[in-house]
Amino acid sequence: MVTRVAVLDDYQQVAAGLADWAGRLPGAQVTFFGEHIAGEAELVAALEPFDVVVAMRERTPFPRAVLERLPRLRLLVTTGMRNVAIDLAAAADNGVTVCGTRSHASGTAELTWAMIMGLVRGVAADDARMRDGGWQGGLAQDLDGEVLGVLGLGRLGARVARIGAAFGMDVIAWSPNLTEERAAEQGARRVDKAELFAAAKIVTVHMVLSDRSRGLVGEPELSAMRADGYLVNTSRFGLLDPDALRRALESGRPAGVALDVFDTEPLPRDHWLRSAPRTLLSPHMGYVTGKSYRVFFADVVEDIAAFEAGSPLRAL
Repeated sequence: MVTRVAVLDDYQQVAAGLADWAGRLPGAQVTFFGEHIAGEAELVAALEPFDVVVAMRERTPFPRAVLERLPRLRLLVTTGMRNVAIDLAAAADNGVTVCGTRSHASGTAELTWAMIMGLVRGVAADDARMRDGGWQGGLAQDLDGEVLGVLGLGRLGARVARIGAAFGMDVIAWSPNLTEERAAEQGARRVDKAELFAAAKIVTVHMVLSDRSRGLVGEPELSAMRADGYLVNTSRFGLLDPDALRRALESGRPAGVALDVFDTEPLPRDHWLRSAPRTLLSPHMGYVTGKSYRVFFADVVEDIAAFEAGSPLRAL
């Protein structure tokens, strides 16, 4: 029987060229979906013929209601080793094996710094002014000697912290289980959360989203930020309280917010953030790099081949 494979959310239409699909999966029929499929009914209709589905991170949710309506599905591969948009219990109940892939860690940390620099140097505003026939109009901010506050000093947060130190910044950090020793290893000082938001010129968020961390950055944190401070979130939008964020932007504090993640993705055309003041927006590009995708799709093909051979790899 021919294995039918669906590759979802191939926005850049590059997945076919980034792995040896034909060589590793001879005889398989692979279909690449370049457009996001919104809505459970539409998703089920599109995926009914497929034995294997490849999900790009959390772009497409797979709740129980979807998995129960895909009786042919045998394998669901997600890029990365964590995907809160997949109901793993429902997958197991419906006989669906879920596997992950390795990842290339630097992309999101690098985008974090692109967004920080975009904020403090006013890159987007300068570009728009130039294209409109103008010249200088704003006064850029400095990083050297300023305070970088890292919320979550895990793998990504630690990378961001080390780069901050290279810019000559005083790096402070907080997370619920962070120790002084772990912070010092990454060139940071552990402080409490209130001090971090009050002291930092830049607050950058790198926490895992969970029931415990949802809405972690809310009214008290945002109102405590410096008037000239900036907030950057390349992790998960749910870490922010959206109502508190909207009020903060409308009130003029903090000075700017950069977001690479959103509550609904792709972001609807009429979403309030598209017209929010003092924001720098990126369409969830943190992991969207050539190196990341080569790791993702090479492992995807390996996962499918291993599953077909009866020895699943990287099962979640």
